[in-house]
Amino acid sequence: MKSKSQVEHSLITKYRKDIWRKFMKAIRDYSLVNENDHIAVCISGGKDSVLLAKCLEELQKHGKTNFKLSYIIMNPGYKEETLKLIKDNLESLGIDYKIFNSDIFEVANKLDKDHPCYMCARMRRGFLYKTAKDLGCNKIALGHHFDDVIETILLSMFYGGEFKTMLPKLHSTNFPGMELIRPLYLVREESIKRFWQYNEYTFINCACKFTENKMGESNSKRLEIKNLLNELRKNSDVIDNNIFKSTEKVNLETLISYQDEGKVTSFLDRY
Repeated sequence: MKSKSQVEHSLITKYRKDIWRKFMKAIRDYSLVNENDHIAVCISGGKDSVLLAKCLEELQKHGKTNFKLSYIIMNPGYKEETLKLIKDNLESLGIDYKIFNSDIFEVANKLDKDHPCYMCARMRRGFLYKTAKDLGCNKIALGHHFDDVIETILLSMFYGGEFKTMLPKLHSTNFPGMELIRPLYLVREESIKRFWQYNEYTFINCACKFTENKMGESNSKRLEIKNLLNELRKNSDVIDNNIFKSTEKVNLETLISYQDEGKVTSFLDRY
């Protein structure tokens, strides 16, 4: 495990192109961080959220925008050894975190023993919003990355029967005045893995009993999409970028219908 200073140095040198520049591009292009923001950095303890914390910390220290950060960990019922690993990693990296305990793992499993992941994710999101609001934050930052975005696009098409994506930021519908931002929006997952391998850190995956039993993994639609993308990449190195670009180049003239603010417009309306 490399030191805090070594991790920070590698972020802006060795991984400047693959991580730091893409992080900064998302910050600029999508206007994710503004003057006097108070951002709750939501840390699950995994590789993505911890990198998010370091990137925002570096931006706060060296950027020109004045904003405040609160690093929060929602403990949904982790085992003691899991919680210890999270704490050890963050303390080694010099991240000043606060832990907020809950019984979300237990409740989610009671509500849906066979498929608790969806309920768990919703409950965790609500808990994070409420905690951030109580801390006086106006934004929460999550560690979703580029691969999450393109996987979500395909998931919505294949299993949701609609075309939609994961936005780089959005307003909360249940917590007025709160925004969700995704600063790692343009960073590839493989780059994140290499970064932490280089710096000799180990992280948790999900750490719930459902995942431990491999049930969630074997039934995961997202895992199916990951495997599909890996197969497609064997024959093309532009698959990922083209899927992403398709969300920026939507040709409404060729769509049978589209929805905007709850209103459905058909091609017949202008035929």
